Amino acid sequence: MSKSSGGSFISGLLIGTAIGIVTGLLVAPRQGRETRQMLKKSAEALPELAEDLSSSVQLQADRLSESALRNWDETLFRLKQAIAAGIEASQRESQIVKQTASEDSSEPSPPLAER
Repeated sequence: MSKSSGGSFISGLLIGTAIGIVTGLLVAPRQGRETRQMLKKSAEALPELAEDLSSSVQLQADRLSESALRNWDETLFRLKQAIAAGIEASQRESQIVKQTASEDSSEPSPPLAER
């Protein structure tokens, strides 16, 4: 998830929460004074809610980042091993081909009549 879509999600979540709280309080069967007090308390709690949500998102992002880095390191290690194995196999095969070519060139050619 990109940073902008993560920020948009959090903003949408906070706005949706605020709208839900206000709507619930306005529709609830209470006197106006009680409703205003509830709205005031809810409005005062929003910054704390936003901070908690931000901390939670940051913690999750850190976990994901650590996990991605760990996976990257493991993948890079396996890739280096595979490359080293490929180089070693290529060198062995090259030696076999050279030996076969030198053995073929060291054998005397059969006389023309036998060909």
